Amino acid sequence: MSPLRNALADYLTLRRALGYKLDKAERLLGQFVAFAEDRGETHIRTETALSWATRPSGAAAIWTSRRLAEVRLFARHLQTLDPRTEVPPKDLLPAQVRRATPYLYTPQQIAALMQATTILRGSHVQATYRTLIGLLAATGMRIGEAISLDRDDFDAGSGLVTIRHGKFGKARALPLHPSTVAALDNYLRRDDRPRPADMPTLLISARGKRLIYKGVQEIFHKLLHHCGIAPRSATCRPRIHDLRHSFAVSTIVDDYRTGDPGSRLAILSTYLGHADPGDTYWYLSAAPELLALAGERLERHLAGDA
Repeated sequence: MSPLRNALADYLTLRRALGYKLDKAERLLGQFVAFAEDRGETHIRTETALSWATRPSGAAAIWTSRRLAEVRLFARHLQTLDPRTEVPPKDLLPAQVRRATPYLYTPQQIAALMQATTILRGSHVQATYRTLIGLLAATGMRIGEAISLDRDDFDAGSGLVTIRHGKFGKARALPLHPSTVAALDNYLRRDDRPRPADMPTLLISARGKRLIYKGVQEIFHKLLHHCGIAPRSATCRPRIHDLRHSFAVSTIVDDYRTGDPGSRLAILSTYLGHADPGDTYWYLSAAPELLALAGERLERHLAGDA
């Protein structure tokens, strides 16, 4: 095995120990190492990284930027071990990525989506999607986290749901509102729950299987269409993930109105499972109402200092 391939194996092991999955990174970096090996190179060179990242000719800018970014991270790690390693500059193939504008659902729209599940075929399917939408809106958990839940992850007695396989492999326990606890408990006790009855999955399909992300997306778009919930702009389109955004923004707005938002942002960050608190602070710019409240708070602070 070549020195570069050995270094890649060590790099992937180290980052996975920190909770990163790196499936795409492993594939891309494996291709890069093979490309460098074919050139007879034993360390990373910027010219080689650039040549590999821009293949094939005419590839989309976002794709070439992503490829070079993976090599850049690997090179930063390797440079501490091998000073010959060249780290591609940040301004080389910069990413031009614009974060999607969150579609913030109103409470009325969330209620309408839950009510619209009556158009679905099968009483238990209706209950499953009504429960799923309510759970996402009430907890802000990711859709992948919700469909991965097992029945044992929900404890009605303590009012907790445990996410065992969150992003970056991190687990966390979420306290639930009593109404959410009651809704989940009632859902699990339904007489029309598909067999086998011992299926461990919390949210179950009509065939008694775990929900699949693609299928959930299709059903959600059907519900959106039925409710007449349309895009607000080309960059602000309603997605199921925006139930998470709506929960986060609503929580921060309530904090601004009732107390000190700064003291609770760290709690919200943990609740949402953010690896970086900066991801939570991003929500401060996600809604005009939040910006207005933050501006008013700043004005009062400056006036008090004057």
